[in-house]
Amino acid sequence: MPAFIQMGRDKNFSSLHTVFCATGGGAYKFEQDFLTHCGLGTMGIFFILQIGDLQLCKLDELDCLIKGILYIDSVGFNGRSQCYYFENPADAEKCQKLPFNLKNPYPLLLVNIGSGVSILAVYSKDNYKRVTGTSLGGGTFFGLCCLLTGCTTFEEALEMASRGDSTKVDKLVRDIYGGDYERFSLPGWAVASSFGNMVSKEKREAVSKEDLARATLITITNNIGSIARMCALNENINQVVFVGNFLRINTISMRLLAYALDYWSKGQLKALFSEHEGYFGAVGALLELLKLP
Repeated sequence: MPAFIQMGRDKNFSSLHTVFCATGGGAYKFEQDFLTHCGLGTMGIFFILQIGDLQLCKLDELDCLIKGILYIDSVGFNGRSQCYYFENPADAEKCQKLPFNLKNPYPLLLVNIGSGVSILAVYSKDNYKRVTGTSLGGGTFFGLCCLLTGCTTFEEALEMASRGDSTKVDKLVRDIYGGDYERFSLPGWAVASSFGNMVSKEKREAVSKEDLARATLITITNNIGSIARMCALNENINQVVFVGNFLRINTISMRLLAYALDYWSKGQLKALFSEHEGYFGAVGALLELLKLP
């Protein structure tokens, strides 16, 4: 943040703009830094960058997220829908992205995956509620990967996961029953216990860092998918859109979410994604800025 404020001074932001919009937790967490670094003490939401007054307009993260998503979807993407889904997500050769027309978006279950996860039931652009969330999100994946593999970047953690085999780490239904658990329609490939094989010293010694990264990614993603499915059923919503920077370069999780929702809902739920992941909050903030006098 000090680097950003210094850039503002260097670029003379205050001569170019009168209002600076900020959204997300940082808009609140770093407000005092704006004030302190600019020497204004307790002057509220106004601060100075080099010369002139520049108003800091703090905007709610989830309001901006929803407005941004709906606007970007309405604009489209190269003449087609912004939203898409995966067909045959479990088959690497047959899997393909297909556009999804979100012309009737409401009601919509919005699963926002960042460091943690917030799940919203959206009934209109101005009417939504936070249904629930989980602290096990992208930050959990990256943090555990740092501990387990020694990686230093999110991109490195995903790259390692792409080369790993989670079945060496997780205990599957077939590891317990020798196959499917037919009474409850549980397939043998389903995960019965994440990291369950790691209770064995022999199996711990046989796994690679890549296997651990993959199992961590599968664990976090499966948990998010399970919670999202239960929320969709409870809220009687069949359109589920997954967003958030956790998914920005994470095809593994997107395909896993797509397959899991389709399989466990028997085709009633479809996981939807967006082409322009990561810009929704900024676009929502811009739309609010345009409303200012």
